[in-house]
Amino acid sequence: MAESVPVLVAEDQELLRTSLCELIDDDPLLSAVGEAANGQQAIEAANRLRPAVVLMDIRMPVLDGLAATKSICARHPRTKVIMLTTFDLDEYVYEALHAGASGFLLKNAPATEILRAIHTVHEGNAMLAPEVTRRMIAGFAARRPRPHPFAALTERERDVVGAIVRGLSNEEIADDLFLSKATVKTYLSRLFVKLGVRDRTQLVILAYESGFAGR
Repeated sequence: MAESVPVLVAEDQELLRTSLCELIDDDPLLSAVGEAANGQQAIEAANRLRPAVVLMDIRMPVLDGLAATKSICARHPRTKVIMLTTFDLDEYVYEALHAGASGFLLKNAPATEILRAIHTVHEGNAMLAPEVTRRMIAGFAARRPRPHPFAALTERERDVVGAIVRGLSNEEIADDLFLSKATVKTYLSRLFVKLGVRDRTQLVILAYESGFAGR
């Protein structure tokens, strides 16, 4: 039997934090390995526990989720961070995604959506499919345009980028572009190197900031 995915919950509201831990432990493939009530505790817990996924409240005392996310993503590049917020167009969420978070969830999201998000980011995908997420990134990214880095890509590589921006999984990209899943993974690895990004989320943000996604 495969080991459960270790998850750290960073949330200053004790009742919600406890509920999230219980929800995670009810999933046989997940395990809540630690809790944190503020950003500083989240950093310390991540250093100690090395969780695969962190559920991170963006607004916490002592140190907010944005600063904690920057630190955790810089120190532990394999750890995936999902931001928790009550605002679907929160500028801090965009900053957190820019810092390395893999996606975000509203705190009132259904339990099934929270669990799906954890599994999704752990598998290497980004929680960027919902239209509100794309709208948020496009809106804030427009304020800080970056040079277009996609001109050097092949036509096929640009097709893969477009599919990622649309929120497709590796399997969906393979079906859409008539490729094998192994070939899709090869394209992704090559794109990350060419574009200087760490994951899908960073690639999507770059696509919007450069204007590629808005064409």
